[in-house]
Amino acid sequence: MKTYNQTNFFKHTFCEFKEVTNFKIPDSTNYKSKSTSIYYYSEEGVYRKSNHWGRVANCRWKLIDSKNYKNQESVIGFAKWSDFHPINTVEKLFFITIDYENKTAKMNSNKNTSTKYLYTYYEAQKRVKQATHLLKNNKWAVYFDSEIDELRCKILSEFINSDKSLQEIKNEQK
Repeated sequence: MKTYNQTNFFKHTFCEFKEVTNFKIPDSTNYKSKSTSIYYYSEEGVYRKSNHWGRVANCRWKLIDSKNYKNQESVIGFAKWSDFHPINTVEKLFFITIDYENKTAKMNSNKNTSTKYLYTYYEAQKRVKQATHLLKNNKWAVYFDSEIDELRCKILSEFINSDKSLQEIKNEQK
């Protein structure tokens, strides 16, 4: 497993920064990017003040915020060095969670969990997109005789916990 620090955390990584509201980045910041994001390094990790999150250069950095973040609003986020994971790897480091109530699928990095089925970054990203489509649309269900919410739960549960394709799982349900 690769170890990240201030010299390499910005090279093809996935990370979930947690919003920090009670921290002021010192004037002696460690780095200011061309897009005016400000970085401050500590022994534990990195603070980032920015008005853009998500796709950042060659990285995918999410902001876990306490309210609904709107792009172009400056927010400070913090991530431990151990929270960074490579996105251009064949290692299976990501798992998927489903929120049926809000109809969302989310990719998460492996937090030393042995109960979740793991995928590479790109596999997980693809599956999240497919799961989200299945959650938000009902047209696919017209060919089934089962109740849609029960069917959706059964299909998605198997989809995020196996290597089977969505089509294979749907075909098994007919």
